Amino acid sequence: METSLNENSIRDLISACGDNPNREAMIDTPKRFLKAMQFLTSGYQQNLSETINGALFTSDMDEMIIVNDIEFHSLCEHHLLPFFGRCHVGYLPKDKVLGLSKIPKIVNLFSRRFQIQENLTEQIAHCIAEVTEAIGVGVVIQSQHMCMTMRGVQKQNAFMTTSKLLGQIRDCDRTRAEFFNLTTNAS
Repeated sequence: METSLNENSIRDLISACGDNPNREAMIDTPKRFLKAMQFLTSGYQQNLSETINGALFTSDMDEMIIVNDIEFHSLCEHHLLPFFGRCHVGYLPKDKVLGLSKIPKIVNLFSRRFQIQENLTEQIAHCIAEVTEAIGVGVVIQSQHMCMTMRGVQKQNAFMTTSKLLGQIRDCDRTRAEFFNLTTNAS
């Protein structure tokens, strides 16, 4: 589609909501909105190999690696409203470690798409497992959903927590407890 058609669609949406898309403050809103949506959904234009960019390194590390408090923003696929929060990612490496900055980039890759939190959690975990061939992977996401705070039940302080555990982090009670201890004491 041409940009002007998309901008016209946004103008129509503004009109349908009861405002004047031609008033001074709204003239460039369709263009700004489209630019914002392109950024917020940029995960569709990214691919995993470019995101990783060869940053997988041989290592003897055999203890848990955790990156806590990765801030993210996403858009709920049901209402197209934002949800945002923090993601905690941990893995037990097997001969390879992933470059530190790649973990937040993987979170961005999946969060910058229309999502539900449950799927986002699983996608990140499976991706880390696939890329690193780790013995175990754990992901915990805590977030606030605007579809619940701005509309619907309007509960302002409600947070949703999801987790996905794979391999030894799921199957070994001691390792599972270590993962949750290290991620719940974050912040």
